[in-house]
Amino acid sequence: MNQMNQIDRLFRAGRSLGAWVVVGLVWLLGLCTLCVSESMAMDIAILRSSDIPAYHEAVAGLKAAGPIGAIYTEYDVQGDLELGKKLARKLRASNTSLVVAVGLKAALAAKVEIVDVPIVYMMILDPLKHQLTAANMTGTLLEVPVDRQLKFMRAFLPTLHRLGTLYDPAKTSSRVKDAVQQATISGFQLKALPVESEKEVPQQLRMLLPDVEALWLMPDSTVLTNESLRFILDSALARKIPVIGYSPEFVRLGALLSISVNYGQVGRETGLLATRILDKELLLPLNPVPIERLKTTVNLKTAKFLGMPIPKELMSFIDETY
Repeated sequence: MNQMNQIDRLFRAGRSLGAWVVVGLVWLLGLCTLCVSESMAMDIAILRSSDIPAYHEAVAGLKAAGPIGAIYTEYDVQGDLELGKKLARKLRASNTSLVVAVGLKAALAAKVEIVDVPIVYMMILDPLKHQLTAANMTGTLLEVPVDRQLKFMRAFLPTLHRLGTLYDPAKTSSRVKDAVQQATISGFQLKALPVESEKEVPQQLRMLLPDVEALWLMPDSTVLTNESLRFILDSALARKIPVIGYSPEFVRLGALLSISVNYGQVGRETGLLATRILDKELLLPLNPVPIERLKTTVNLKTAKFLGMPIPKELMSFIDETY
């Protein structure tokens, strides 16, 4: 009997010891998890060119999709490049893991002053034109690639073949040259007429419209101003020629279709890019990345006026209508 009691006591002691071992392991695991969580917490600096709604929308998207547990600190350049450089020097001396530059001036300041911390830019048109290339820098493209625009146009305009556009050779000649080549792949012929000043827009537009079936508006500050846009849209609609643009605002004013990027989506995809860089999944240097999720806007009233109903199978691809 004594022997049985001893065995029982040993067994219970063993169970108690086992329980303490389990408790200890759980405590150690929790401590390790805490240490890992603390080590994974990253400081991300957001250097913003100015205080405008579009940038705020992009930053909100960035925070929603960026690294889990990251600590964000925002700095406003206030449109002042010298202030941007001063803030960038401050970031260079901090423990920042990554800098997100929002807008051109923020990116230019970061490029000059920061060389040993990853920089990811967003909300910049044609970043390569501004030489935003460095061993520690990449970002997302704000504009929609030409080939993707043409694919969308082909889907929505299946029977049209002759496209037209106006452009300033000093600003967008390379884009137009690329578009002429890409157009043939999508079954279009693109006729592009040059304008060297806003005053030439009416004359060149009158020469262009009789020879085309659709008008394609590209980002060009010489061609498109607050005054010229209304004239271009009215002139095209008077001839029942659909206009395709790159902003939902054009569609609201009467254009048939726009293929654009949503600022919040720009931020979200920039956040995902930043995460992949910090996780070492992507290594710098890296070419700028196009936005995958595009926004399609259609003016249904214009489509009805032009006698160009939108096929039902395409309605699911439309994000916004007027």
